[in-house]
Amino acid sequence: MIYTSIAFFALAAILGMVLLSYVLREKETPKAAMVAHGLFAVVGLVLLILFVVNNPGPVESIVLFVIAALGGIVMLARDLSGKKIPKWLGVLHGLLAVSGFIFLLLFALAKI
Repeated sequence: MIYTSIAFFALAAILGMVLLSYVLREKETPKAAMVAHGLFAVVGLVLLILFVVNNPGPVESIVLFVIAALGGIVMLARDLSGKKIPKWLGVLHGLLAVSGFIFLLLFALAKI
């Protein structure tokens, strides 16, 4: 389950980089990519939470991903309401998610 979670977060990260490039260039973000990014991240987070409920695991990853998700919800709301997404928020969202992903990878690699 942990490896499936990593795979979903990796897919979310790839789409996240694409979306961040749009935000940094102040272009309209593709809605399909936004939806897919969010769905991949949510599935990854749910799988990670289920894993940690049943096993000792990287709780710090969950905390970082949840904070990143809150920023993602703010960005989604701003985008859907036609407001500009602040560049700093897009970068912070990505940094939090990458930090959570690194903790998750370190945990998974230590299990091998």
